[in-house]
Amino acid sequence: MAFLSDRAPLAEQVEELLAADGPLTVVAAGDPVLRRGAEPLDGQLDDVLLARFVAALRITMHAAPGVGLAAPQVGVPLRIAVIEDPAPVSEEVRAARGRVPQPFRVLVNPSYEPVGTGRAAFFEGCLSVPGWQAVVARHAEVRLTGQDEYGRAVDEVFSGWPARIVQHETDHLDGTLYLDRAELRSLSSNQAMAQWWTQPTPQQAAASLGFELPADQDTP
Repeated sequence: MAFLSDRAPLAEQVEELLAADGPLTVVAAGDPVLRRGAEPLDGQLDDVLLARFVAALRITMHAAPGVGLAAPQVGVPLRIAVIEDPAPVSEEVRAARGRVPQPFRVLVNPSYEPVGTGRAAFFEGCLSVPGWQAVVARHAEVRLTGQDEYGRAVDEVFSGWPARIVQHETDHLDGTLYLDRAELRSLSSNQAMAQWWTQPTPQQAAASLGFELPADQDTP
């Protein structure tokens, strides 16, 4: 499937963004583009422009740094996101959070549905909400469907931390920020996180800050 069209406005917007060298600017919460559902990618960008845009998203994600970035976060309301996670964490954190390395992936027109009823809650942040983190209970396992950047079908089950990443990024494409799903009593500045909540799981934070975790949340 080639993404070809003569619909100019979004293509012109992307061309303008790519005119400057280096990482793109990540828009912050409060920008309306983050609260509108992004439109499906269906020919607005030709193959060459799409490849350039994907490369710019990857550069921006690395520079931030982050493990995922959705097109609305750079002001483009298209259902495109990129993910990549080298998972540079300790074995204790890896075991507690199910955080394993993820190669670079492009998600086009993605959607997800839960697999089973399990949920897991951990602190989560967002490049569009800089300086803050909060605990979010998410599906422990999800089935992600959509396409890749070449139009090939994607139908894959993700679990652990990779499931969290694809949920977070797909939510962006629906106009949802992680704070919409967060335990607001857990909201913590990065400074507070470093001082108080460096544990692999949020059990201590839940007890101290007064919020509930899912009943099936594992405790190592």
